Amino acid sequence: MSGDFIDSNVFIYMFDGVDHRKRGIAVGLINNAQENRSGRISFQVVQETLNVITRRIDNPATISDARRFLDFVLAPLWVVMPSASIYGGALDIQARYRYSFYDSLIIASALDSGSSRLITEDLQDGQRIEGLTITNPFAA
Repeated sequence: MSGDFIDSNVFIYMFDGVDHRKRGIAVGLINNAQENRSGRISFQVVQETLNVITRRIDNPATISDARRFLDFVLAPLWVVMPSASIYGGALDIQARYRYSFYDSLIIASALDSGSSRLITEDLQDGQRIEGLTITNPFAA
């Protein structure tokens, strides 16, 4: 396993106009992932990110800006598509670790992508699941 699976919250912080520390960390992580071709994401990350940046933040992205973000930032990192095995894996993770289904789907996608690290602020920092380490890049 190698590489980093990046959760949607990291991408969303790239649009944060309030928390400049988190925005800087997010931009650095994404730039590094693109330059080193080490980042991976799933269909779920694409969906969540586009939904939030076009509707749920204080200064939403225009559809044109969101399309450019999709084409130049998200699409090059997108490696995991929906499948019955991903959903089945998510259900197994949900049963074993008691995460919500959507968090379990992120974990299952990270495992499917062959990533060694899941970068997110939404899960338990430092937890290991089947060779995957959860890392919160925003932890103090």
